[in-house]
Amino acid sequence: MSYDPTVLPAGLPIPEDDGAADHLEGRLVPPLYLESTAGELNLATAAAELLVLYVYPRTGRPGIEPPPEWDETPGARGCTPQSCGFRDHGAGLRELGATVVGLSAQTIEEQRETAERLQLPHAVAADPDLRLAEALRLPTFDFEDRTLYRRLALVAESGRIVKVFYPVFPPDENAAEVAAWLRARL
Repeated sequence: MSYDPTVLPAGLPIPEDDGAADHLEGRLVPPLYLESTAGELNLATAAAELLVLYVYPRTGRPGIEPPPEWDETPGARGCTPQSCGFRDHGAGLRELGATVVGLSAQTIEEQRETAERLQLPHAVAADPDLRLAEALRLPTFDFEDRTLYRRLALVAESGRIVKVFYPVFPPDENAAEVAAWLRARL
């Protein structure tokens, strides 16, 4: 049986809230230009109205096993299920007025492959230089020879972050959690 990144295995370690995202609510979304599957994306412009930005370490590919330590790293596994959740809840989030954007430290080529394979209707941004992490002090972790984003989701309105979901677990329920929070605000 080959590896399927859409399936979350049982027994994944649950990430703990280390406070690394506590400073984000109330911060302005920076005018950061990133390549995305929808062309160049200015995050500040995307956040001018209502933005849901979900941030993840990296997506897997079918048939390519991740290193064994990946599943043992709290919060690492589940990028594909998280993205699929935002795909599946995308229409509802758009009805609530939100623009959805995914973001990881992967290259634009990797993001395009993922967006096509998973049929993601929203933009997926590439930030291999971790520019957003630097601008907002987003939480990261080191794995093998790379620094990757810790999984989180944030909601920005009128250019300012109004809600942060961190840590995110289980990742496949993140989109539903964000949608429920937005509906409760109406």
